[in-house]
Amino acid sequence: MTGAAAAAPPPALARTPLHAFHVRHGAHLVPFSGWEMPLYYTSILAEHRAVRSGVGLFDVSHMGQLTVDGGHAADLLARRTTANVELLEPGRVRYTFLLEASGAIVDDLLISRVDDGTELVRRFLVVPNAGRAAEIEEILRQHRGPDTTVRRWNPKLALLAVQGPDSRALLERAFGWSLAKLGSYRAAFFPARSGLAGAPPPEGELGRPFPEELGRARLVSRTGYTGELGYEIFVPAEEADAVAEALVAGGATPAGLGARDTLRLEKGYLLSGQEFHRDRSPLEAAQERFVDFDHPFVGRPALEAARAKGVPIRLAGLVVDEPGAIPRHGSPVLVNGSPVATATSGGLSPGLGRGVALAYLPRELAVRGTRVQLEVRGKAVDAQVVDLPFVPAPPARSR
Repeated sequence: MTGAAAAAPPPALARTPLHAFHVRHGAHLVPFSGWEMPLYYTSILAEHRAVRSGVGLFDVSHMGQLTVDGGHAADLLARRTTANVELLEPGRVRYTFLLEASGAIVDDLLISRVDDGTELVRRFLVVPNAGRAAEIEEILRQHRGPDTTVRRWNPKLALLAVQGPDSRALLERAFGWSLAKLGSYRAAFFPARSGLAGAPPPEGELGRPFPEELGRARLVSRTGYTGELGYEIFVPAEEADAVAEALVAGGATPAGLGARDTLRLEKGYLLSGQEFHRDRSPLEAAQERFVDFDHPFVGRPALEAARAKGVPIRLAGLVVDEPGAIPRHGSPVLVNGSPVATATSGGLSPGLGRGVALAYLPRELAVRGTRVQLEVRGKAVDAQVVDLPFVPAPPARSR
């Protein structure tokens, strides 16, 4: 053999428990953070509109699924994230950040407390991004005490996101649950199968061992990444296909990563690897509301220093004036013809019918009404800084 040695083949992509479901429903599958995931089934626009007007079903089983259990589990998570997890009540869910000592975001994650508060041992479910799951697991393992256990459950579990104004009605109809008392950013266990005929629908409970109890009870959370009413269901891998088919039979539209991205962009939500990549702090990302300065955590001194000095750049939303001009990740932001920033995310907002983008702008420019330009396909197009979200939450739908 002559020349350079042949490059090693890339590692095989992981598949979620719903891979056969994706193939059966005609998904266009693409690599994403080491997983083979559906980009779309019919079209990104159709799936986006299905979520905004009815209900969509997403496979988010690629997201990390970690449990952190033990007497000092809350202390571990509080020290390593911007949330004061010691104060997190049973059944509550928090969106938070894990930081570098510099204050830069390593990852954003969801932490759910799933014990019922009657035991000394606390139980938490931690969901990081797919591309950071192994790293977050290792960080938590390195910092845990001897009485705290960290486990990762992919791919033994599946995670289905049911999103849209009709999501509650669909889940109650399909599984016989009552979700009326499951408020925003809360989680509870519901029976996997409906109870006796004529019995009132169950309203959810806490304290079941997770994930051991998932054969008999589903853990359901209400967070969402679409800005719509939305729920997430944890199920055993072997039951995921049947659950997904039941949801589709009940009216859910399968939706892929493409619609998930347009939906989150309309709400101005951060995307790992674009809005942060160990290079931006929560203050720069305009996420101060998710930082609890009332407890010690890695990165707090750096954030306090930056807050006292004043953050020179800030994430802002931009709406393009010209119809059909769609900015993308990497589009230059211009002032008087000179580049001042680069779009971290960009795309079409179906709700506005205009191109939108997120970008870290100098603080004096990150003010509503500021006029800038975005370079789109080599052409400078006018744009304006707006408040986020781009598309406000719709009024509650009566039932």
